[in-house]
Amino acid sequence: MGKSKVLVVGGTGYIGRRIVKASLAEGHITYVLQRPEIGLDIEKLQMLLSFKKQGARLVEASFSDHHSLVEAVKLVDVVICTMSGVHFRSHNILMQLKLVEAIKEAGNVKRFLPSEFGMDPARMGDALEPGRVTFDEKMVVRRAIEDSNIPFTYVCGCCFAAYFVPNLSQLATLTPPKDKLFIYGDGNAKAVFVDEDDIATYTIKAIDDPRTLNKTVYLRPPENILSQTQLVDIWEKLSGKNLEKFTISKEDFLASMKDMDYAGQVGVGHFYHVFYEGCLTNFEAEEGQEEASSLYPEVKYTMMDDYLQLFV
Repeated sequence: MGKSKVLVVGGTGYIGRRIVKASLAEGHITYVLQRPEIGLDIEKLQMLLSFKKQGARLVEASFSDHHSLVEAVKLVDVVICTMSGVHFRSHNILMQLKLVEAIKEAGNVKRFLPSEFGMDPARMGDALEPGRVTFDEKMVVRRAIEDSNIPFTYVCGCCFAAYFVPNLSQLATLTPPKDKLFIYGDGNAKAVFVDEDDIATYTIKAIDDPRTLNKTVYLRPPENILSQTQLVDIWEKLSGKNLEKFTISKEDFLASMKDMDYAGQVGVGHFYHVFYEGCLTNFEAEEGQEEASSLYPEVKYTMMDDYLQLFV
């Protein structure tokens, strides 16, 4: 069988642009949805044109025009949606329901990968308010997919490296601390950190793989399963600096929410689940679930000491 034709929805976004690149690199005929709603956003338009130069095909469609979405979906075998679900950028998870309806009507899609990539929403039923909205809405989309009998793959289970690694998992900054940092609890809860380009590579590997059909694929490369303390140790060895460390209890960490805006409260809740509860690693894959680095050992994923080397 030939490689599937792929439609990327949200292709100009943070993960989407990487998915487009990975799809083209793997030799897939790759379509990118061009939404007229971009208006005067010249950067998005230029990115779309750069995709076209690389070999991607642009297809115009709008979430406000059901017929155009159906026609776009009919062009491909696989649809990958990467629309943002974080509140400090944009939160569009439920817009995917319109895409589900278009896929259902088109009737030709062999695999749909909705916007996931982070924590597994199926495991976040007890998540804190207000951050639980992310997981609740992703589960609404999952139920719509499964109720429509659309073949799917859910790719999830990691922290995006750029948001969690250089800053040693500190809130409100993206660069390494200069002299001090907060340690969450005892600092020993394990998380999973994955380079965003690797997320895209694993995602594209999964789309034609019968082993991932109607399954959840976790991104858990073993060398990147680290505690916050281990992450800090790596940085201190690379930089030659010893940072002053302040432990913050779960009670004090959660109490910090009260003076934050909505997006900040969502972020604190998500950090709590990762760094106090260890929600990314406190379980083993079960039936109906796979682990990407085991499925695709040929992928030479970026390890976090190499990633941090860029910031020394």
